[in-house]
This record gives sequence, structure tokens and C-alpha cells, in this order.
Amino acid sequence: MAQDYPFLQRYDSLNEIDKSRYSKGVEAVFMGNSITEGWVQQRPEFFSENNFLGRGISGQTTDQMLLRFRTDVIDLNPKRVVILAGTNDIAENNGKVSLSTISGYVESMVELANSNGIEVFIISVLPAEIYPWRTHLKPNIQIPKLNTMLQNLAKKHKAKYVDVFAEMTNERMGLDENYAYDGVHPTSEGYVKMESILLPYLK
Repeated sequence: MAQDYPFLQRYDSLNEIDKSRYSKGVEAVFMGNSITEGWVQQRPEFFSENNFLGRGISGQTTDQMLLRFRTDVIDLNPKRVVILAGTNDIAENNGKVSLSTISGYVESMVELANSNGIEVFIISVLPAEIYPWRTHLKPNIQIPKLNTMLQNLAKKHKAKYVDVFAEMTNERMGLDENYAYDGVHPTSEGYVKMESILLPYLK
């Protein structure tokens, strides 16, 4: 059986349910990886109370998100999309990739959203001093560089850039221990902090 590389089937049935449930469109779809998936799991009320949908898949890289962007975002007819992506690319989950290539995949998602009348919010990649599963890499150096590129492309396409990095980093350019349980994935407190930064943009 051929591999479903972008995991298009992951949200197949849920997408059909949500298209009926939100027949007039949804407020926002959150596209991302395990950080977005964990957000929905740990803070479901944040999504339900605001008519937000989460479409995060653990371990995903930006090219995989781009491949499922139409089915998991555009076809749900959202007013907005919130993109939180890039850390798994830096972690080389699907092989080594340049920062410009990562930024390019995000830019393609932004262009798709814009062409479909969807307002774009790019959340900065969260800090990480080290990846527990890729200890030889230096995300604390690469992530700030990628965030600068994401900020520039947001400006280029008149998207909103939401900087959570600045308020959640420690002196080692890692994720503040108050907000993470493994240096990469936020705790509930971490998600509450992210929400406090993001919501003023969305409101």
C-alpha cells in the first residue's frame, strides 16, 4: 500500500463533519505539527469557544502541510488561517532542508490562503535549545534565523506575524521551563501564554 506522505487521510472524516457543522465557514483553522495538535488536546475550550479548528499533525514538516493545505484549510472555508510550522524541518524529520526552502513552503501556504480570501497569521517558531530526538542539531541558532525570514515574508504578503518567541524564550534561546515539559512542546501554561499573545491579533 502506498504511503500517504502528507497524511491527507488524517482529517478526512473530521473535515466532512466540520464542513456540515460550520456550513457558513469557520473563524480560523490552525495549521501545524505536534505543537498545534497538542494545543487542541490540552486546551479544547480555546478552540470550541472561538470557532477555531485545529489541523496539526505530529512530526510534520512544512512541505507536508503545504500538500494538505487545500483539504485541511481552504476547503473548510475559514476566515483566517494560523500557521505554526518549521521546527520539524529544522529537526530534519524528513531530511536536511535549507531555511530558505522552509520559508518558501510557508510562503506557498500564504499565497494559497491569500488567493482564496483567507487572512493569514504566522506564529513564530517556538524556541528550542535542543531537540531530544536530534541532539546534535542547534535549533537555538537556526530558529531565530527562520523567524526573521517568516517575519519578512509576512510583511511582504501583508500577513500578521505573531511573535511568541520573544516572550517565551530563556537566556539560552530555548523554550522557558515555565512553559514546556521537554524543551519543545508547551504545557497548558505555555498554551495559555500563546493564546494571550495571539488573541489580540485575532480580535
